[in-house]
Amino acid sequence: MSKKRLLYIINPISGNGKKANIIQAIEKYTDTSTFNYEIKKTEYAGHAAELAKAAAEAGIEAIVAVGGDGTINEVARSIVGTSSALGIIPCGSGNGLARHLQIPMKSVDAINIINQNIVHCLDYGLINNHPFFCTCGVGFDAVISKRFAESGRRGPITYIENVLKESLSYKPEIYTIEDLSPTSSDNQPKKYQAFLIACANASQYGNNAYIAPQASMKDGLMDVIIIEPFSALEAPQIAVQLFNKSLLKNSHIKMFQSSQIRISRSSEGAAHCDGDPLSMSNTIDVKLVPQQFNIIVNPEAHTPKKNLFQLLMEDVDEWWIWQQRALRKQRVGIKRLNRNILNKLKKL
Repeated sequence: MSKKRLLYIINPISGNGKKANIIQAIEKYTDTSTFNYEIKKTEYAGHAAELAKAAAEAGIEAIVAVGGDGTINEVARSIVGTSSALGIIPCGSGNGLARHLQIPMKSVDAINIINQNIVHCLDYGLINNHPFFCTCGVGFDAVISKRFAESGRRGPITYIENVLKESLSYKPEIYTIEDLSPTSSDNQPKKYQAFLIACANASQYGNNAYIAPQASMKDGLMDVIIIEPFSALEAPQIAVQLFNKSLLKNSHIKMFQSSQIRISRSSEGAAHCDGDPLSMSNTIDVKLVPQQFNIIVNPEAHTPKKNLFQLLMEDVDEWWIWQQRALRKQRVGIKRLNRNILNKLKKL
């Protein structure tokens, strides 16, 4: 039986920068009885896309992106509609697609997933013909993506600084959404005042921030999440629900599923595609392309798992609801919840 060809595309400047250790892990743990592999490093912006496109055209069976969300997006968009499969060794700060697919964050474990070579054909999306694999959208998160890119500095501290600064002056916009899905029973345009609108093929932005907890990459539909304006008092609860997968329980959240929508706004402005900022017109078309994207998956990814942080956030969410009730009705009844949170904090 002939071996399959595998190409590792490494972005040497993404994420934590410890690529020498990853190369050593690749050389030590790649299953050479299954694969003939090669390693190539990117040298400039867009190089990963060029390398991936050439590899797909050459019929290479597996093309592994070693880097952050930007590198993964470059490689993925270059192989959609081909027979080549994407593999992922996550090295970024968010790792949204890898986390949705439960690809391990440890390089050795991610290589073991690649060695198993279980390939599924999944969906991807287009926002004004720009491919996305996790999320795209408009509103606050798009503005933050733009500010973050303009800052010239990376890392979570810079991101938080931009969120805090922008939140002081950001004004929700009025959007019109048309559901253009052929199977939709309601094609009438609807207006929303929205903090943000997210179109999700996968469940999260990254860092386990679940904007669309129920989203699937193989159902032929995207989850459209509309976050309506909320008060400063309500913001912490929304933030907690974003991390404990309970966002859809919030009264400020509207959600529907579609294969194609059109978003209209008063003027051109910011949008984002898997976290990368884009400038787009006042009319934005978003659609899903079903089962045209091969990817090496974790065969155990269907098994739901919760880490300690998510369990803690469930109690924090309940605790916050009780706190709001106490503030409104001048009563307290949260000792049990506080004890749960303290006990779990001791285990961190």
